[in-house]
Amino acid sequence: MADGASKENGIPTNLRLLLVLEAMAKAGVPVTPTEVNQTLGLPKPTIHRLFATLETEGFIQREIDGRGYSPGLRLRHMSTGIISSLRIRTARVAVLSKLADEIGETCNIALPDRDAMIYLDRVETKWPLRIQLPIGSRVPFYCTASGKMYLSSLDNRHLKNYATATAMEARTKATITRPETLIEEIRNVREVGYALDRCEFMEGMTAVAVPVFEGNGRLVSTLSVHAPEQRFPLPRAVECVDLLKDCAKQLSDLLH
Repeated sequence: MADGASKENGIPTNLRLLLVLEAMAKAGVPVTPTEVNQTLGLPKPTIHRLFATLETEGFIQREIDGRGYSPGLRLRHMSTGIISSLRIRTARVAVLSKLADEIGETCNIALPDRDAMIYLDRVETKWPLRIQLPIGSRVPFYCTASGKMYLSSLDNRHLKNYATATAMEARTKATITRPETLIEEIRNVREVGYALDRCEFMEGMTAVAVPVFEGNGRLVSTLSVHAPEQRFPLPRAVECVDLLKDCAKQLSDLLH
């Protein structure tokens, strides 16, 4: 039997790397070879060899603790490319454009990367006074509405690790810089189902974000609105949450 078709524990050789990546994607948090192998059931040397190959080729990367692995640069670029495919993007921008027209402010879709949110799509407000954060911009988790929304999807252990390991620079006088304060903020985000930026990332800019979920109920991206505080005070931002959630549901449906 050819090598590509040979089987070990019932799994064809040419499927093993893909199944490892699939298991990591389903987990949504850093995982160890042992944790992934609870599903695959491969011999220990085999699963470690697969992880070593994926790490060497840049598809996964080792976490700071030296045990867990998370998606690497090549895998993140692949996932962004899939989500950005022309058919999906056309429908996605249509949803964003309608939302921006209804709210009258800039609307964004952002994806979580290893250490920041990346703007995937945006529709600008028609107001001449606007805040420029172009597609591809990277913004921190801890001081943005989209970033805090993502942090709320982490389990408590990973949230605590992030809060204690991250140097939270004071971007403005409102920026949260204490780990315990950030953790409490994220707990509140979980309770209310949306996240706010209270001029924490940029002076005079407010924002509100809601999650966009995959079919399995896991956050895949965020939908947010940001604007100058004088036009978009926090009470106004909160008033937009239901509309944002309706649009986030439409965006989720595009992924199924």
